[in-house]
Amino acid sequence: MRRVYALIDCNSFYCSCERIFRPELATTPIVVLSNNDGCVIARTREAKALGIAMGAAFFEIREQLRKSGVMAFSSNYALYADVSNKVMRCIHSCLPDIEVYSIDESWADLTGMQGDLTAIGKDIKDRVWSECAMPVGVGIGHTKTLAKLANYAAKKWQKTGGVVDLTDPVRRDKLLRIAPVEEVWGVGRRLNQSLEALGIRTAWDLANADLTMIRKTFGRVLERTARELRGEEWIRMHQSPDLKKEICSAKSFGTKLKQIEPIREALASYVARAAEKLREQGSLAEEMIINLQTSGFVEDRQRYFNSVRCVLPHPTNDTMLMTQAANQALSRIFRKGYAYSKVGILLTNLVQADGYTPDLFAEPPRKNVERLMETIDVLNQRFGRGVVRVGTIWPGGRAWEVKRELLSPAYTSNWGALPRAG
Repeated sequence: MRRVYALIDCNSFYCSCERIFRPELATTPIVVLSNNDGCVIARTREAKALGIAMGAAFFEIREQLRKSGVMAFSSNYALYADVSNKVMRCIHSCLPDIEVYSIDESWADLTGMQGDLTAIGKDIKDRVWSECAMPVGVGIGHTKTLAKLANYAAKKWQKTGGVVDLTDPVRRDKLLRIAPVEEVWGVGRRLNQSLEALGIRTAWDLANADLTMIRKTFGRVLERTARELRGEEWIRMHQSPDLKKEICSAKSFGTKLKQIEPIREALASYVARAAEKLREQGSLAEEMIINLQTSGFVEDRQRYFNSVRCVLPHPTNDTMLMTQAANQALSRIFRKGYAYSKVGILLTNLVQADGYTPDLFAEPPRKNVERLMETIDVLNQRFGRGVVRVGTIWPGGRAWEVKRELLSPAYTSNWGALPRAG
């Protein structure tokens, strides 16, 4: 029996989250902004129709948004995470086997399910809308790549009703012939340019390209994608993604900083997040790079950038050890007299914790550090990130925190923020 996959993807997820508690915005154009309200990272269909580009700088289009009646929101990550959890639970209640792919997408295995697949997709779509007030598109196909492409079609053409089934070869080939190759999962704009130079402009062109040429020119990953477009299954449910070889955590400050103390505090926060990501994939870091910089839009004499690489005493994911090393590194590159806009950490030379052999002559890890880090992660997952933190990190309201002037209320975590009826 051939496998059947479905991709359930939320429509304009960040923007749709903002609409859940503001039903009067159901048809209002909405955009959501990046950290420090820098640029547009999400748009509703209505905002796209007005020509608002993804990545547009907010300060450049602010007046245009006001005149066009577009609502702009700062990123409300706590709200988005809570809504995502509810949506994924709802999908799981409809289907026995799902794989959460991102904050707004999940795969589902429909193999062996009885009945019309399009009807099943519409039932899922209606269930998520009725229980979560979240619009979704559902793409169905014999491979994950085809399901992803079907989802693109479900969102692009409203006549589909938000569900497209490509298990029918005739319907599949029809979509492959008209879908731009850049809409194929994993292709994107940069690879699209190279493909177009070879005359590969549609998903159909890629599916029927010479596989040997594709492999030699672009590698096995794109060859696998082309095979999946042909209906050959190469990516299965719950296949572990490649582990990250580097982990970065960096954000621009909410305001320019001239003193080292708030920068040290911001860095400790970023180190904690990087260490958390490290533990999530079961890795240890041997080295890290700390960088500090001013804005690139100031005069040359006010501009400064520096970085320093530091080797850790032993491969680790210990937040406190890494914070101590990061503080020492920051002291080496900090210079007085500059207004700094950003600090960051990059973890490199990652090794797997379960496959690492300790150096007999290296400094041993602190006792019970694994249990301590595990306890911190469990508490932060259960009660909210930042509940347990390194002593140098103060609770909210610090100058280094990202600017979010258009932040919506904490609907899902503060009773006082809930809208009132009547």
